[in-house]
Amino acid sequence: MTTHAPRAAQSVTLPATLDEAVAALAAMPAAVPVAGGTDLMAAVNQGRLRPAGLVGLGRINEIRGWQYQDGHALLGAGLTHARMGRPDFAALIPALAAAARAAGPPQIRNAGTLGGNIVSAAPAGDALPVLAALEADLIVVGPDGVRELPVSHLLAGREMLEPAELVAHVRVPLLHAPQVYLKATGRTGPGRALASVAVVLDPARRAVRCAVGAIAPMPLRPLEAEHWIASLVDWDGERGLTPEALVAFGEYVAAACIPDQPPGAEGEEPPPLPPAVLHLRRTVAVLARRALGRALS
Repeated sequence: MTTHAPRAAQSVTLPATLDEAVAALAAMPAAVPVAGGTDLMAAVNQGRLRPAGLVGLGRINEIRGWQYQDGHALLGAGLTHARMGRPDFAALIPALAAAARAAGPPQIRNAGTLGGNIVSAAPAGDALPVLAALEADLIVVGPDGVRELPVSHLLAGREMLEPAELVAHVRVPLLHAPQVYLKATGRTGPGRALASVAVVLDPARRAVRCAVGAIAPMPLRPLEAEHWIASLVDWDGERGLTPEALVAFGEYVAAACIPDQPPGAEGEEPPPLPPAVLHLRRTVAVLARRALGRALS
């Protein structure tokens, strides 16, 4: 499993179906499911994790593709970032394809999966703000059958996976409208996001949905900013906004996600935000402004 870990997993199971995977996890509660392994194996190699067993999901074909279902796309949790970044998928869900292409170097994109990005729930996960903005739902399978939960509930810790449960599919609404994903990194080229923003237009509901990633343990939705900017969009016309409105939206989003510090005792002025936090707020404002501008254009 690794060349320099002092102790390897005791068993490796390679099921061919979801039912077999669930049965294997139920039979060995200490086993860990693994798909691409980009996070799991890093933890093993660093000595932070010593699983008693592994249940590999790479041979389960039913979670490696996607299909259409009642105006939604049912995405398999085993879809790799590389597969989601291709043009045919980008025509389906542009923002998720952009996030997949930004997920890291080729070796990470070729191995890492959509389900792994969700379950590991790393704050800088590129797919997470897109799924939050799209208000996606998860299809979870386990010993007690199949259930659904909003992806935001899992990421916020409001609902957790039960023992032997797996994320099998992700159901995403097909909005047939512009979507944009942007992120800022600490170095040139694809890398871990310092901040990321997904903006999705929903003309049928005359709504703008926005999610900010990487700056908190889970993606943040600035709902008041969404409602305000949606009220300014000419949904029956060219959907354009003035530069001033775009700038105001960016600042609204940034202030909602990175608020000022509370005032001190006896009505004293609140202390200023540290320079690093102010820089992060400005970064979020720029990303939100640019993402909305690109979506509307």
